[in-house]
Amino acid sequence: MALTGRAALLAALGSLPVGIWEPGWTGLLAVNAPLAVACACDFALAAPVRRLGLTRSGDTSVRLGDTADVTLTVTNPSRHPLRARLRDAWPPSSWQPGTEIPASRHRLTVPAGERRRITTHLRPTRRGDRQADRVTIRSYGPLGLFSRQGTHQVPWTVRVLPPFTSRKHLPSKLARLRELDGRTSVLTRGEGTEFDSLREYVPGDDTRSIDWRATARQSAVAVRTWRPERDRHILLVLDTGRTSAGRVGDAPRLDASMDAALLLAALASRAGDRVDMLAYDRRVRALVQGRTAGDVLPALVNAMATLEPELVETDARGLTATALRTAPRRSLIVLLTTLDAAPVEEGLLPVLSRLTQRHTILLASVADPHIARMATARGNTEAIYEAAAAAHSQAERHRTAEQLRRHGVTVIDATPDDLAPALADAYLALKAAGRL
Repeated sequence: MALTGRAALLAALGSLPVGIWEPGWTGLLAVNAPLAVACACDFALAAPVRRLGLTRSGDTSVRLGDTADVTLTVTNPSRHPLRARLRDAWPPSSWQPGTEIPASRHRLTVPAGERRRITTHLRPTRRGDRQADRVTIRSYGPLGLFSRQGTHQVPWTVRVLPPFTSRKHLPSKLARLRELDGRTSVLTRGEGTEFDSLREYVPGDDTRSIDWRATARQSAVAVRTWRPERDRHILLVLDTGRTSAGRVGDAPRLDASMDAALLLAALASRAGDRVDMLAYDRRVRALVQGRTAGDVLPALVNAMATLEPELVETDARGLTATALRTAPRRSLIVLLTTLDAAPVEEGLLPVLSRLTQRHTILLASVADPHIARMATARGNTEAIYEAAAAAHSQAERHRTAEQLRRHGVTVIDATPDDLAPALADAYLALKAAGRL
């Protein structure tokens, strides 16, 4: 319970004539006694807060950057109408900076025996689970002099999913995939490994594709047609160690890796390939296996939502052993990790042969666009030193990438905006070349 500003104002205004005309206890009592009686009546007529019934409904998941609506239903079982101010508390990252106060505070009036709904609009700024905190209600009497206050725990969780900003590249990559698969008018005569059909020979066809048995059974020369491989296994491996915590722009490297992995998973599932995902640093942080083409993308998004970089050095041997157990057959393993020299040379390179002996390896790394801008800077001494440092960093990454390529690894090193389409293009190139 608490006095309101209105009661304090009335007490202050009543003290002025007392001080002028009747100073003393008699004057104070003449002013404050009626005010105290009015406050007591106001308190008695205010709806009790503890007896209110509160339930939630609404969105349970939202993509990062979108708005989630969570509805709070307030039921007033008392005989007095509820006139209240309500604060629906959530973690600070549930709103854009500076919008928490107007978004979380509401005014409502609920007649006796009725219910009303209010909606809190959340716009989270981080991935993960956002859990509702306490609901604080301050109930006022009809005069607005006195109030009752109480809190209720009304549990609710909103899962904030990765934004998948690279979705815009999916139509163009699917068009390229249809070209490879021969489903459009643009025919690709690239080599594949899965037999599709026979057709009549035309000048320019590869003579190695002639089917002599089929030719012997008919009067025309028949050639085999091929299509890109289907039902291949792809394992996406997210490195969640300390290097994934480095921020590139406004987000950690892990978020850019997730976005690239989602585009590749969407493309590969449309191509008929099986996609699994492993997140690892020193232990398994997330594992998605055995999902159908229609379920794999929602499962990946849900598993990635709660992933956060861990400030530990990634155990390369443990990662390799776990990847081999997860992909016992020949697969395309996509490592989304760093190209920094020390983690690669000391951790990945000594165990890389265990992966390349059995699998095709594609490594994708997030490059910092600020380094590229620094490398072109000129004009003063400080800019020249920065350019030299950036050039040294770039040369070191190129040297590390060449070491990996000599071990048979396909390396993609691109900025966050370019990583997802570059990774998708590398996958399509491997599929067109029959290397999966």
